[in-house]
Amino acid sequence: MSVGPVRRTSVAEKSIPQRLGLEFDPPTFGTTKSCGFHLQSKVGSLNCLYNGPTSPSEGLMISRRRFLEVGGVSAGAALALPCATATAASNADDSSLPPPLARLQSRKSEATPITREERGERQERARKLIGENSLDAIVLMEGTSLRYFTGMRWWGGERTFALVLPAKGAAFYVCPAFEEGRAQEQIGNGPDAAQADVRTWQENDNPYRLIAQGLKDRGIASGKLGIEETVRFVFSDGIAKAAPQATFVSATPVTAGCRMIKSAHEMALMRLASQVTLAVYEAAYQSMHDGMTQHDVSGLIDQGYNRMGFPGEASVMVGEYSAFPHGSTTPQVIREGSIVMIDDGCTVEGYESDITRTFVLGKASDKMKQVFDIVHRAQAAALAAARPGAECGSVDAAARTIITEAGYGPDYKYFTHRLGHGMGMDMHEWPYLVRGNAAKLQTNMTTSNEPGIYIRGEFGIRLEDDMHITENGAELFTPQSPSLEKPFGKG
Repeated sequence: MSVGPVRRTSVAEKSIPQRLGLEFDPPTFGTTKSCGFHLQSKVGSLNCLYNGPTSPSEGLMISRRRFLEVGGVSAGAALALPCATATAASNADDSSLPPPLARLQSRKSEATPITREERGERQERARKLIGENSLDAIVLMEGTSLRYFTGMRWWGGERTFALVLPAKGAAFYVCPAFEEGRAQEQIGNGPDAAQADVRTWQENDNPYRLIAQGLKDRGIASGKLGIEETVRFVFSDGIAKAAPQATFVSATPVTAGCRMIKSAHEMALMRLASQVTLAVYEAAYQSMHDGMTQHDVSGLIDQGYNRMGFPGEASVMVGEYSAFPHGSTTPQVIREGSIVMIDDGCTVEGYESDITRTFVLGKASDKMKQVFDIVHRAQAAALAAARPGAECGSVDAAARTIITEAGYGPDYKYFTHRLGHGMGMDMHEWPYLVRGNAAKLQTNMTTSNEPGIYIRGEFGIRLEDDMHITENGAELFTPQSPSLEKPFGKG
């Protein structure tokens, strides 16, 4: 579980704001509502959305982990802290690390990038879905879908950069003239590198007219266009005004239709991300001791990911604050017998993991053990219910029934959130395992499976693993956690 999708990039890929620990929140698929928090400091204000459908152009975003890490600290200090953390992690030699962390080895060589040919196949699949959904073209702008289909990591702010992919004929790009070099450089790594149609506009030009002309050139000026769901209104409105004869609808059946179904390569990257996350969690668990704060533990996890060669992060909740599914800014100290919950994951070649482990240092109380057992059975029931053809809502119901019948109901009283969300290049994307969702699961979909029970004022327990829908059922990329006292199945 995570507050929203967090795209992690390597240091080399990061912009200056990102190197300061600020992140752009990438697109969320299927999210319908946003709420937020706001930080004000001498260096300005930061509006941070919760699980909302945003794109990098909507502003600088602080990830949940970073926000919780600096709770109660000024935003100015917050800007400096992630840099110090990253520097400490990268400069730490083996002798300064706890032995379990020092034993971690890089697995970066196991991660094979997505190829130009694979992106070409994705575009052909999109063209097929464009036709099947009675569309003439789709419009993509900066964000995850553009990266999925082209490999482009674009950020353009308020300036229009668009890819129009028609059902028939060549795709075309509309790009600020002064950005053409950067665009051509990135397009050169994509499937249409050799014959890319790039149309540029000067700062005083109307870029939407170029899009409208491109539609006319393709013979679809009065056609039906799908707008990718994270495109901002200012852009979609501008296109609609420039192309009044066209009809505009959602491109989600095409973009999500492609992205929901993972290739073997994509699943291998996600499986590796999950394995890396679990290894880092285990090393951090073995390095923990009484008196540590939640920030100490998240720092251990930062160092673990650094050792294994991938960007990642974690939020840590302790004691009664584990009953807040997405944590608290309140300072927390780990004591013998305290519940500790660790959540989030890492990114491997653009693909996410999202894993939660809940455990106790020392001895768990009988009530803690009882609740853990219920959540464990709920996760297993959801795994058993997940299969091709099953409605997404039915998988949520399988887990929720176990929890309710064990006395922790009704409805969302203790199991306060949906069972899971789709995963891939975004940590949250289609499909969603939630009550009322009649969409059918399909082979090679990937979702989280994360039931939980949260008892305010006492503790919360959540178990989360990433789940792959197979031809005959479902599998988890990582083993279920067996117990609170041996969360990784070892003595």
